[in-house]
Amino acid sequence: MKKHSYYSKIPLSQTIVSLCEAKGIHHIVISPGSRNAPLTIGFTGNPRMNCYSIVDERCAAFFALGLAQQTGKPAALVCTSGSALLNYYPAVAEAYYSDIPLVVISADRPIERIDIGDGQTIRQKNIFENHILYSASLYSEVVATQEVVDIHVKQRHHEVYKHNAREVNLALNKAIEQKGPVHINAPFYEPLYDKLENQTVFPKNIPLEDSRYHFSESLKKEMLERWNTTDKKIVLIGVNSLNTLDQKWVDVLANDPSVLVLTETTSNIYHDSHINCIDQLITPLSDKEFLALQPAVLLTIGGMVISKRIKAFLRKYQPQSHWHIDEKKAFDTYFCLTEHIKLNPNLFFETLADELVSVASTYKKDWLAVRKERRHKHAAYLKQVAYSDLKAFERIFEQMPEGQYIQLSNSSTVRYAQLFSLSPSFRLFCNRGTSGIDGSTSTAIGAAIGSQKPTTLITGDLSFFYDSNALWNAYIPANFKIIVINNSGGGIFRILPGKEESEAFSTFFETKHSLTAEQLCAMYGIVYHKASSEEAIVSGMESLYALDDVPALLEIFTPRIENDKVLIGYFRSFV
Repeated sequence: MKKHSYYSKIPLSQTIVSLCEAKGIHHIVISPGSRNAPLTIGFTGNPRMNCYSIVDERCAAFFALGLAQQTGKPAALVCTSGSALLNYYPAVAEAYYSDIPLVVISADRPIERIDIGDGQTIRQKNIFENHILYSASLYSEVVATQEVVDIHVKQRHHEVYKHNAREVNLALNKAIEQKGPVHINAPFYEPLYDKLENQTVFPKNIPLEDSRYHFSESLKKEMLERWNTTDKKIVLIGVNSLNTLDQKWVDVLANDPSVLVLTETTSNIYHDSHINCIDQLITPLSDKEFLALQPAVLLTIGGMVISKRIKAFLRKYQPQSHWHIDEKKAFDTYFCLTEHIKLNPNLFFETLADELVSVASTYKKDWLAVRKERRHKHAAYLKQVAYSDLKAFERIFEQMPEGQYIQLSNSSTVRYAQLFSLSPSFRLFCNRGTSGIDGSTSTAIGAAIGSQKPTTLITGDLSFFYDSNALWNAYIPANFKIIVINNSGGGIFRILPGKEESEAFSTFFETKHSLTAEQLCAMYGIVYHKASSEEAIVSGMESLYALDDVPALLEIFTPRIENDKVLIGYFRSFV
């Protein structure tokens, strides 16, 4: 291994960097500052660290989120003291609800400098209190010199060092074990920039805990009996990491006539017998049909569910049993959760495999017949409908090259994607933890670096412009693509109840604008294409993917006034 270039002279910096290295945390996103200089020195002086400089802290945090989303390992963030830390909060909340490991490392002033009117100071201790797995508040250190001979001073230095090392260990272990964000607040005394050629502290690496879940025989027996005697079961799969469910278990579920599998776009699970466009299926159902669909057992896998309609259905027509399979947590989304099985889904099915029974039923067959009818009506409507957002998404997914890793922004973008049967070669991701429009572009760029796969961001105009500082980034891969659907505002608000054509609506809800991405692309060296018709989208998509030696963007302009009418008509066409 290549020798370290240099270390910070401050022991606390050495402790943090050393333990990050020991636990395999090698992606470090740093925003410039002075108080965090010891950390910047320590990380950039370590040849095993991949360091990225992102000026805007909000963009930096989402960039790190994208890295961690794709690698499955924690990415670390480093910032200076003061308001810089607050800009991490949106991404921290997203990581918390999406189970993505982030390590936030903030520099701070010593405690006696807080609340006395000193510059660039805020109360940083436990600042993410409601959305964090662990907050480590460290002690500042005065760097000991040879002149320090007082035994009490030496003892104090030893105690501080031990406390800091333990807290850093606990925080990093928590991020790795529980897959979420942690915060390490590190106060530093000046001088901040002194370097050393050799390490002076060697913190102990506390190993991760073995916290395996015990699946009791009695519960296993009870669940098997229920599963094997029930002829109406729904498996609902929400946001999913890749490889969460092996193909053999997908096939087992697909071959059981009593099991109807509903998959969201972000589940990354594909099978011909799965219902992959949930809203398309259930939107026009009558009360009688909902009763026929109501399951006796609901088994859920994955994270957040996008479809409001499936949530409303399962809350009104509740199953007798709801089991959620997840190693970490279970949300009672449908107000009927009965069991949380803290296992990886593959291990859960492996545990039950020898005793699972396929139950005779017409449940799956009946609803697949309904799906077939819906697909015919979907195709018929799209064949005759006017140019709009809906038609734009149809053309985008038709023209998209195979094997793309697709990042979707909130809010209308991910919902439109849910209406189409997509290629099984696609992998789709979206920040659904908090479902905010902030940070989609930054996340996508970080994810492209983390996955090293051809990545396309599909985003709405508001989300894109909101996160435009994401393009102030020296690490955008040459094959990274962006598709912006520009309908001149927040078009999704036009389909909400109570919408009215007024100046207040267009200004404060829809946020009407006349911005385009062209000048941003010119400023950041991104190849720009545009389209305002179906034919132009087809040619624009060809141009977008023609070259892989420079990032490129396709801006698709759609009619602001017509989009909501087309979407409302789409759902009415199934009645």
